Amino acid sequence: MTEELQQLLKNLSLGRITEIFPEQLKQAQAEDITYDQFLLRLLRPQWHARQEKALSWRVRRAQMPELWTLETFPYAKQPGVNRRQIRAFAELDFIAKAENIVFIGPTGVGKTGLASGLLLKAIQNGCRGQFMRAQDLFDDMYASLADRSSPRLVRRLARLDLLVIDELGYLNIRPEQANVFFKLMQERYRRKATIITTNLAYDDWASFLGNRLMTEALLGRVRHQCTTVNIEGPSLREPQGQGAAKR
Repeated sequence: MTEELQQLLKNLSLGRITEIFPEQLKQAQAEDITYDQFLLRLLRPQWHARQEKALSWRVRRAQMPELWTLETFPYAKQPGVNRRQIRAFAELDFIAKAENIVFIGPTGVGKTGLASGLLLKAIQNGCRGQFMRAQDLFDDMYASLADRSSPRLVRRLARLDLLVIDELGYLNIRPEQANVFFKLMQERYRRKATIITTNLAYDDWASFLGNRLMTEALLGRVRHQCTTVNIEGPSLREPQGQGAAKR
């Protein structure tokens, strides 16, 4: 490879072609292939490399705490999860239909893992998504009230194809935060899909939102096009292996 060609590839950010060019050129000369075949052999790996880089960037931007996958979820250890139902969710029709999924259950039963796995599947299929702890979401909403950026925060989150709100529970929030949350869910209603994990039954949501009438209106939107999954099973965080009981 000449210095000029190497510099041009660098300037065009064609790093993968730079890596494979000498080997591909040698093979092309040995096999006596056409110019267009040689070009395809260079461009295909470059395209795949960019796709992988873009996917990695979208995954990082989604801010998932761990890269859970639906394929590695321990279904055998959690009889409270219907594997067939999760496989149906993985088809991502709920995103196309702007439907919600709410996972309800005690701590440790796998709600976050399933939500993260579905988010990862969505991102791998080109969707824009983000994972947010409920506490972080309400903290951001509180901060947005101070600098009057709540409308901008709501618009940004409302545009996501899939928003995961994790660990919605007994939080100490102000009425103003609850109002912003209601606005967010109102903007996403019948437009975008949302996954919520919580340890609260629907009847208990008013206990942390603080306004029963607003909670009823919120739940009307959340549950209208929604699948509720109640997980009743053992905690996946129990100590494993020999000596666990002693610890």
